[in-house]
Amino acid sequence: MDIAEALDFLRQHHNGVLATTRADGKAQMSPVNAAVDGAGRVVISSRETAYKVRQLRANPYAAYCGFTERFYGDWVQVEGPVEILGLPDAMEPLVDYYRSISGEHPDWADYRAAMVRDQRVLIAITPLRAGPTRQG
Repeated sequence: MDIAEALDFLRQHHNGVLATTRADGKAQMSPVNAAVDGAGRVVISSRETAYKVRQLRANPYAAYCGFTERFYGDWVQVEGPVEILGLPDAMEPLVDYYRSISGEHPDWADYRAAMVRDQRVLIAITPLRAGPTRQG
């Protein structure tokens, strides 16, 4: 599977699992929602204080597995280097992230206030690899 195919799938299916690496080298996984931004990165909203953000600051590389609402069925994995966008720079990308997944918010001022209150950041994965490339 090429990266463009994987991103097309992820634009339609937002549920998945983000895999990061702990300081001891072991995997840490988190269920998340993801979208694809205009630059073709897989983006995920998180709190600045979350372990996954701390781990990604130390080792800025991640894998994301996205799947359908059915869970069993089609899925894709992408992996690559990570950039973490913090506030205030993350605000408009967080708005775009919300729109990509949920559409229009009933009160954007409230949404923006919640992003500040929750210390939200945007995790952006630049996909270098995608799969599956075959079934086993």
